[in-house]
Amino acid sequence: MRDIAGADKDRTLEGIGWMVITTLFFVSVTGIVRYLGSDLPASQGAFIRYVLGLIMLLPFAGPILRNPPTRGEAIAFSLRGLVHGFAVFLWFYAMARIPIAEVTAIGYTAPIFVAIGAAIFLGETMKMRRIAAILIAFVGTLVILRPGLQEISSGHLAQLAAAPCFAASFLLAKRLTSSRDATSIVLMLSVGCTVFLFPLALLEWRDPTWEEVLWLGLTAIMATAGHWTMTRAFACAPITVTQPAQFLQLVWAVLLGILVFGEALDPFVILGGAIVVGSATYISHREAVAARQARTPPAVATKV
Repeated sequence: MRDIAGADKDRTLEGIGWMVITTLFFVSVTGIVRYLGSDLPASQGAFIRYVLGLIMLLPFAGPILRNPPTRGEAIAFSLRGLVHGFAVFLWFYAMARIPIAEVTAIGYTAPIFVAIGAAIFLGETMKMRRIAAILIAFVGTLVILRPGLQEISSGHLAQLAAAPCFAASFLLAKRLTSSRDATSIVLMLSVGCTVFLFPLALLEWRDPTWEEVLWLGLTAIMATAGHWTMTRAFACAPITVTQPAQFLQLVWAVLLGILVFGEALDPFVILGGAIVVGSATYISHREAVAARQARTPPAVATKV
Protein backbone atom coordinates (compact mmCIF):
# COMPACT_ATOMS: atom_id res chain seq x y z
CA MET A 1 0.00 0.00 0.00
CA ARG A 2 2.82 2.35 0.87
CA ASP A 3 4.52 1.68 -2.47
CA ILE A 4 1.27 2.42 -4.34
CA ALA A 5 0.79 5.66 -2.41
CA GLY A 6 4.39 6.65 -3.13
CA ALA A 7 4.00 5.90 -6.82
CA ASP A 8 0.80 7.99 -6.97
CA LYS A 9 2.60 10.86 -5.26
CA ASP A 10 5.49 10.62 -7.72
CA ARG A 11 3.05 10.67 -10.66
CA THR A 12 1.29 13.72 -9.22
CA LEU A 13 4.58 15.56 -8.79
CA GLU A 14 5.55 14.58 -12.33
CA GLY A 15 2.25 15.97 -13.61
CA ILE A 16 2.81 19.27 -11.80
CA GLY A 17 6.33 19.41 -13.24
CA TRP A 18 5.02 18.90 -16.78
CA MET A 19 2.45 21.65 -16.24
CA VAL A 20 5.13 24.07 -15.01
CA ILE A 21 7.11 23.36 -18.20
CA THR A 22 3.91 23.88 -20.21
CA THR A 23 3.43 27.36 -18.74
CA LEU A 24 6.98 28.27 -19.77
CA PHE A 25 6.38 27.11 -23.35
CA PHE A 26 3.12 29.03 -23.68
CA VAL A 27 4.44 32.24 -22.13
CA SER A 28 7.33 32.02 -24.61
CA VAL A 29 4.76 32.02 -27.42
CA THR A 30 3.08 35.13 -25.99
CA GLY A 31 6.45 36.83 -25.59
CA ILE A 32 7.43 36.23 -29.22
CA VAL A 33 4.08 37.45 -30.56
CA ARG A 34 4.32 40.54 -28.34
CA TYR A 35 7.87 41.15 -29.62
CA LEU A 36 6.62 41.08 -33.22
CA GLY A 37 3.97 43.61 -32.17
CA SER A 38 1.57 45.30 -34.58
CA ASP A 39 4.12 45.64 -37.40
CA LEU A 40 2.93 42.32 -38.77
CA PRO A 41 -0.87 42.18 -39.32
CA ALA A 42 -2.60 39.83 -36.87
CA SER A 43 -4.21 37.70 -39.58
CA GLN A 44 -0.92 37.29 -41.42
CA GLY A 45 1.01 36.42 -38.26
CA ALA A 46 -1.58 33.80 -37.29
CA PHE A 47 -1.64 32.40 -40.85
CA ILE A 48 2.14 31.99 -41.05
CA ARG A 49 2.20 30.39 -37.59
CA TYR A 50 -0.33 27.74 -38.69
CA VAL A 51 1.29 27.12 -42.08
CA LEU A 52 4.57 26.36 -40.31
CA GLY A 53 2.76 24.23 -37.73
CA LEU A 54 1.03 22.30 -40.52
CA ILE A 55 4.38 21.58 -42.19
CA MET A 56 5.60 20.16 -38.87
CA LEU A 57 2.57 17.87 -38.60
CA LEU A 58 2.43 16.58 -42.20
CA PRO A 59 4.63 13.52 -41.44
CA PHE A 60 1.84 12.34 -39.11
CA ALA A 61 -0.93 12.58 -41.73
CA GLY A 62 -0.99 8.83 -42.47
CA PRO A 63 -4.03 7.86 -40.33
CA ILE A 64 -6.27 10.65 -41.63
CA LEU A 65 -5.26 9.91 -45.26
CA ARG A 66 -5.93 6.18 -44.88
CA ASN A 67 -9.27 6.83 -43.19
CA PRO A 68 -10.72 10.10 -44.56
CA PRO A 69 -13.23 12.03 -42.41
CA THR A 70 -16.90 11.18 -42.64
CA ARG A 71 -19.35 13.92 -43.62
CA GLY A 72 -20.12 14.65 -39.97
CA GLU A 73 -16.43 14.73 -39.03
CA ALA A 74 -15.63 16.98 -41.99
CA ILE A 75 -18.29 19.46 -40.81
CA ALA A 76 -16.91 19.37 -37.26
CA PHE A 77 -13.31 19.80 -38.49
CA SER A 78 -14.33 22.72 -40.71
CA LEU A 79 -16.35 24.44 -38.00
CA ARG A 80 -13.51 24.02 -35.52
CA GLY A 81 -11.01 25.49 -37.99
CA LEU A 82 -13.34 28.47 -38.44
CA VAL A 83 -13.86 29.29 -34.74
CA HIS A 84 -10.31 28.47 -33.68
CA GLY A 85 -8.77 30.40 -36.55
CA PHE A 86 -10.89 33.42 -35.66
CA ALA A 87 -9.89 33.06 -31.99
CA VAL A 88 -6.20 32.95 -32.86
CA PHE A 89 -6.60 36.02 -35.08
CA LEU A 90 -8.21 37.88 -32.14
CA TRP A 91 -5.46 36.65 -29.79
CA PHE A 92 -2.70 37.92 -32.09
CA TYR A 93 -4.53 41.25 -32.32
CA ALA A 94 -4.85 41.53 -28.53
CA MET A 95 -1.21 40.56 -27.92
CA ALA A 96 -0.02 43.53 -29.96
CA ARG A 97 -2.18 46.04 -28.06
CA ILE A 98 -2.51 45.21 -24.35
CA PRO A 99 -0.05 43.97 -21.69
CA ILE A 100 0.90 40.29 -21.77
CA ALA A 101 -0.44 39.74 -18.25
CA GLU A 102 -3.90 41.03 -19.20
CA VAL A 103 -4.10 38.82 -22.28
CA THR A 104 -3.10 35.81 -20.16
CA ALA A 105 -5.51 36.59 -17.32
CA ILE A 106 -8.49 37.14 -19.61
CA GLY A 107 -7.61 33.93 -21.46
CA TYR A 108 -8.23 31.97 -18.26
CA THR A 109 -11.97 32.51 -18.80
CA ALA A 110 -12.06 29.96 -21.65
CA PRO A 111 -12.90 26.96 -19.37
CA ILE A 112 -15.83 28.98 -18.00
CA PHE A 113 -17.26 29.27 -21.50
CA VAL A 114 -16.64 25.54 -21.97
CA ALA A 115 -18.90 24.84 -18.98
CA ILE A 116 -21.58 27.17 -20.35
CA GLY A 117 -21.31 25.63 -23.82
CA ALA A 118 -21.58 22.10 -22.40
CA ALA A 119 -24.84 23.11 -20.73
CA ILE A 120 -26.29 24.81 -23.84
CA PHE A 121 -25.14 22.45 -26.60
CA LEU A 122 -24.56 19.13 -24.83
CA GLY A 123 -27.48 19.27 -22.44
CA GLU A 124 -25.42 19.06 -19.26
CA THR A 125 -27.11 20.17 -16.05
CA MET A 126 -25.98 23.54 -14.68
CA LYS A 127 -26.24 23.14 -10.91
CA MET A 128 -26.03 26.06 -8.52
CA ARG A 129 -22.39 25.31 -7.63
CA ARG A 130 -21.32 25.65 -11.23
CA ILE A 131 -23.44 28.76 -11.77
CA ALA A 132 -21.88 30.33 -8.67
CA ALA A 133 -18.37 29.52 -9.95
CA ILE A 134 -19.17 31.13 -13.31
CA LEU A 135 -20.48 34.27 -11.60
CA ILE A 136 -17.34 34.46 -9.44
CA ALA A 137 -15.20 34.12 -12.58
CA PHE A 138 -17.18 36.97 -14.12
CA VAL A 139 -16.34 39.08 -11.04
CA GLY A 140 -12.67 38.16 -11.53
CA THR A 141 -12.86 39.35 -15.14
CA LEU A 142 -14.34 42.67 -13.98
CA VAL A 143 -11.45 43.01 -11.50
CA ILE A 144 -9.00 42.59 -14.39
CA LEU A 145 -10.79 45.03 -16.72
CA ARG A 146 -12.12 47.53 -14.13
CA PRO A 147 -14.64 49.14 -16.53
CA GLY A 148 -15.18 52.77 -15.67
CA LEU A 149 -11.83 52.96 -13.89
CA GLN A 150 -9.65 52.31 -16.91
CA GLU A 151 -10.18 52.44 -20.66
CA ILE A 152 -11.43 49.21 -22.26
CA SER A 153 -9.42 49.01 -25.47
CA SER A 154 -9.99 47.06 -28.67
CA GLY A 155 -7.32 44.64 -27.44
CA HIS A 156 -9.36 43.83 -24.32
CA LEU A 157 -12.50 43.30 -26.39
CA ALA A 158 -10.62 41.08 -28.85
CA GLN A 159 -9.33 38.80 -26.09
CA LEU A 160 -12.76 38.67 -24.45
CA ALA A 161 -14.23 37.60 -27.80
CA ALA A 162 -11.46 35.04 -28.31
CA ALA A 163 -12.25 33.15 -25.07
CA PRO A 164 -15.68 31.75 -26.12
CA CYS A 165 -14.28 30.92 -29.56
CA PHE A 166 -11.49 28.87 -27.96
CA ALA A 167 -14.15 27.22 -25.78
CA ALA A 168 -16.21 26.28 -28.84
CA SER A 169 -13.08 24.81 -30.42
CA PHE A 170 -12.48 22.73 -27.30
CA LEU A 171 -16.03 21.36 -27.28
CA LEU A 172 -15.75 20.39 -30.95
CA ALA A 173 -12.41 18.68 -30.25
CA LYS A 174 -13.97 16.69 -27.43
CA ARG A 175 -16.74 15.57 -29.77
CA LEU A 176 -14.15 14.41 -32.31
CA THR A 177 -12.13 12.40 -29.76
CA SER A 178 -14.80 9.70 -29.85
CA SER A 179 -13.74 8.74 -33.39
CA ARG A 180 -10.31 10.30 -34.04
CA ASP A 181 -6.87 10.17 -32.42
CA ALA A 182 -5.34 13.31 -30.91
CA THR A 183 -2.68 13.73 -33.63
CA SER A 184 -5.27 13.67 -36.43
CA ILE A 185 -7.41 16.21 -34.58
CA VAL A 186 -4.47 18.59 -34.13
CA LEU A 187 -3.43 18.09 -37.76
CA MET A 188 -6.92 18.89 -39.06
CA LEU A 189 -7.05 21.94 -36.79
CA SER A 190 -3.90 23.23 -38.49
CA VAL A 191 -5.45 22.57 -41.90
CA GLY A 192 -8.69 24.34 -40.94
CA CYS A 193 -6.96 27.37 -39.42
CA THR A 194 -4.64 27.70 -42.41
CA VAL A 195 -7.57 27.66 -44.85
CA PHE A 196 -9.66 30.09 -42.78
CA LEU A 197 -6.82 32.56 -42.15
CA PHE A 198 -5.51 32.58 -45.73
CA PRO A 199 -8.07 35.05 -47.22
CA LEU A 200 -7.84 37.27 -44.13
CA ALA A 201 -4.06 37.36 -44.45
CA LEU A 202 -4.30 38.23 -48.15
CA LEU A 203 -6.46 41.29 -47.38
CA GLU A 204 -3.60 43.00 -45.52
CA TRP A 205 -0.60 41.02 -46.76
CA ARG A 206 2.88 42.46 -46.70
CA ASP A 207 6.04 40.50 -47.38
CA PRO A 208 7.34 39.28 -44.01
CA THR A 209 11.01 39.49 -43.22
CA TRP A 210 13.03 36.33 -42.70
CA GLU A 211 13.40 37.30 -39.06
CA GLU A 212 9.60 37.40 -38.63
CA VAL A 213 9.21 34.01 -40.33
CA LEU A 214 11.86 32.50 -38.05
CA TRP A 215 10.19 33.93 -34.94
CA LEU A 216 6.79 32.60 -36.04
CA GLY A 217 8.38 29.23 -36.74
CA LEU A 218 9.63 29.24 -33.18
CA THR A 219 6.10 29.99 -31.92
CA ALA A 220 4.84 26.93 -33.83
CA ILE A 221 7.51 24.77 -32.19
CA MET A 222 6.84 26.21 -28.72
CA ALA A 223 3.06 25.86 -29.05
CA THR A 224 3.34 22.27 -30.27
CA ALA A 225 5.74 21.41 -27.44
CA GLY A 226 3.37 23.09 -24.97
CA HIS A 227 0.44 20.98 -26.13
CA TRP A 228 2.57 17.83 -25.78
CA THR A 229 3.78 18.64 -22.24
CA MET A 230 0.23 19.63 -21.23
CA THR A 231 -1.00 16.24 -22.42
CA ARG A 232 1.71 14.55 -20.35
CA ALA A 233 0.64 16.59 -17.31
CA PHE A 234 -2.99 15.50 -17.63
CA ALA A 235 -1.90 11.88 -18.06
CA CYS A 236 0.10 11.97 -14.82
CA ALA A 237 -2.13 13.92 -12.44
CA PRO A 238 -5.79 14.93 -11.96
CA ILE A 239 -7.01 18.10 -13.66
CA THR A 240 -7.76 19.63 -10.27
CA VAL A 241 -4.06 19.32 -9.38
CA THR A 242 -2.57 20.53 -12.66
CA GLN A 243 -4.96 23.37 -13.46
CA PRO A 244 -3.93 25.63 -10.51
CA ALA A 245 -0.34 25.28 -11.72
CA GLN A 246 -1.42 27.10 -14.88
CA PHE A 247 -1.62 30.24 -12.75
CA LEU A 248 2.18 30.26 -13.02
CA GLN A 249 1.74 31.32 -16.63
CA LEU A 250 0.30 34.60 -15.37
CA VAL A 251 3.30 34.99 -13.04
CA TRP A 252 5.71 34.40 -15.94
CA ALA A 253 3.68 36.80 -18.11
CA VAL A 254 3.90 39.55 -15.47
CA LEU A 255 7.66 39.05 -15.09
CA LEU A 256 8.17 38.96 -18.86
CA GLY A 257 6.14 42.13 -19.31
CA ILE A 258 8.08 43.97 -16.60
CA LEU A 259 11.61 42.77 -17.40
CA VAL A 260 11.50 42.60 -21.20
CA PHE A 261 8.76 44.98 -22.36
CA GLY A 262 8.76 47.55 -19.55
CA GLU A 263 5.10 46.98 -18.61
CA ALA A 264 3.87 48.13 -15.22
CA LEU A 265 2.88 45.64 -12.50
CA ASP A 266 -0.90 45.69 -12.08
CA PRO A 267 -1.99 43.95 -8.84
CA PHE A 268 -5.61 43.93 -10.01
CA VAL A 269 -4.64 41.69 -12.92
CA ILE A 270 -3.01 39.24 -10.51
CA LEU A 271 -6.03 39.32 -8.17
CA GLY A 272 -8.56 38.96 -10.97
CA GLY A 273 -6.54 36.19 -12.61
CA ALA A 274 -6.40 34.28 -9.31
CA ILE A 275 -10.19 34.56 -8.94
CA VAL A 276 -10.79 33.31 -12.49
CA VAL A 277 -8.30 30.43 -12.13
CA GLY A 278 -9.88 29.40 -8.82
CA SER A 279 -13.32 29.34 -10.40
CA ALA A 280 -12.10 27.46 -13.47
CA THR A 281 -10.38 24.91 -11.23
CA TYR A 282 -13.60 24.30 -9.33
CA ILE A 283 -15.57 23.86 -12.55
CA SER A 284 -12.89 21.47 -13.84
CA HIS A 285 -13.21 19.48 -10.61
CA ARG A 286 -16.99 19.21 -11.03
CA GLU A 287 -16.58 18.16 -14.68
CA ALA A 288 -13.95 15.58 -13.68
CA VAL A 289 -16.43 14.10 -11.21
CA ALA A 290 -19.22 14.18 -13.79
CA ALA A 291 -16.97 12.64 -16.46
CA ARG A 292 -16.83 9.39 -14.51
CA GLN A 293 -20.55 8.98 -15.03
CA ALA A 294 -21.48 11.35 -17.88
CA ARG A 295 -20.39 12.45 -21.29
CA THR A 296 -18.04 15.45 -21.22
CA PRO A 297 -14.43 15.12 -19.99
CA PRO A 298 -12.83 17.79 -17.77
CA ALA A 299 -12.47 21.19 -19.41
CA VAL A 300 -8.91 22.28 -19.98
CA ALA A 301 -7.75 25.69 -21.11
CA THR A 302 -7.39 25.85 -24.86
CA LYS A 303 -4.21 27.40 -26.36
CA VAL A 304 -3.13 28.73 -29.65
